[in-house]
Amino acid sequence: MAEHSHKLKDVCHEHCHCIKINGLSVSFGEEKIIDDVNLHMHCGELTVLIGQNGAGKSTLLRALLGQIPHEGTIEFKETKTGNISNVMKIGYVPQSLNIEREIPMTVYDLFASFISKYPVWMFKNRKLYDKIKEQLKLFSVEDCIDKQVGKLSGGQLQRVMLSIAVTPMPDLLVLDEPVSGIDENGVRDFYRLVDEMKRKHDLAVLLVSHDLYLVKKYADKVVLLDNKILCQGTPEEVYEDDSFKKTFGGQTV
Repeated sequence: MAEHSHKLKDVCHEHCHCIKINGLSVSFGEEKIIDDVNLHMHCGELTVLIGQNGAGKSTLLRALLGQIPHEGTIEFKETKTGNISNVMKIGYVPQSLNIEREIPMTVYDLFASFISKYPVWMFKNRKLYDKIKEQLKLFSVEDCIDKQVGKLSGGQLQRVMLSIAVTPMPDLLVLDEPVSGIDENGVRDFYRLVDEMKRKHDLAVLLVSHDLYLVKKYADKVVLLDNKILCQGTPEEVYEDDSFKKTFGGQTV
């Protein structure tokens, strides 16, 4: 695992909180999967990673989450104090969860297992139950608290996972194709939720997506990846770039 540096090289003037990825590379044997990625993310902004399958998007997220060894540094400037923090809180929503439909675990059980240090099957803590219900209410799924996780719809499950990922509120929210398998209305609702959340909580969000139309509508910054960054900027800037046109075959958005 690479050593993480926590000294920012410059000051973010427009935002009070930023995350920098400097020279991040990932190699598996002799093959370099990610090569010298430099990325700057601000609070209150949605940064979206786009690219073809195999471009290294999920690998980049795994490196950022500390799941795989990497070279390079990740730097974090704390929001409230402006000081450099040794710890960055990351909330994460994966692409999918493999949950059997008949598993007896309820949404309360799942949520409590993430945020409580006590075995949730021993007893139901009323205070914890009420806290979880309030968090679920933020995403309009409080009525699911006693439902079996395996019986939730795709949209309900992703809202539950989003509720867990922001409890407590992280410094960076990472979303790896979180709307896979959700219908069109659910996808649009999810993007609106993320947009509202990043504005309300001044939250930095990093999202992997294949939906170029919704990316253009909601992203503050787009990063086109193909093992290295081909281009980055506003959606308009990236979508007009020759690298984008070459990658997506002139696809209109």
